[in-house]
Amino acid sequence: MSQNQWTDVDQFLTEQLHAPDDVLDAAIADSVAAGLPEISVSANQGKLLHLIARIQAARTVLEIGTLGGYSTIWLARALPEDGRLVTLEADPGHADVARANLTRAGLDKKVEVRVGNAVETLPQLVDDEAAPFDLVFIDADKPNNPTYLEWSLKLTRPGSIIIGDNVVRDGTVVDAGTADPKTQGSRKLVELIGQNPRLSATAVQTVGTKGYDGFVLARVTE
Repeated sequence: MSQNQWTDVDQFLTEQLHAPDDVLDAAIADSVAAGLPEISVSANQGKLLHLIARIQAARTVLEIGTLGGYSTIWLARALPEDGRLVTLEADPGHADVARANLTRAGLDKKVEVRVGNAVETLPQLVDDEAAPFDLVFIDADKPNNPTYLEWSLKLTRPGSIIIGDNVVRDGTVVDAGTADPKTQGSRKLVELIGQNPRLSATAVQTVGTKGYDGFVLARVTE
């Protein structure tokens, strides 16, 4: 199948399974208008995150990598009224766009956007006693994936879910000799999850508007 076919199928599935959503559409439009990279999760992927959070009955969510807040909205909508989501964003400009999108979605009281390199802001969550989180979504700079996993394990509990995005990378994840740091980070994330006795995990390959990629999903068992 071609990229055009993948995109057409995604569009069909979205039209059949998702109600029109002006808030989410505006979040994407405003992110594009602000010059943010067009790398947000697709609508189908966002709804999957939402459903996983609902199935998990998550009350607390940590998102590593906010961008314009599109996936943040999907996750925050899954939380109960007293739920809480902390999302970490390195770029202040991206964070401003995300805050505006979250305010329009009526989620600004439920979501805290923390600005700074996540390698530095993650330890602050321990200091602030913000943990444990019921669900962690890792979708930031890929070279730091191993560090993000390390902190995710410190910030979760048995039964928590950890999801890592973009782990297939057009199939390049199988290349052990790759010099691409993004692929190296994604490959290492999968390897570390598979080697960790505290995690029960699987990965799923995906095709769609975002091309050929995939995600890894792990449950903390102890």
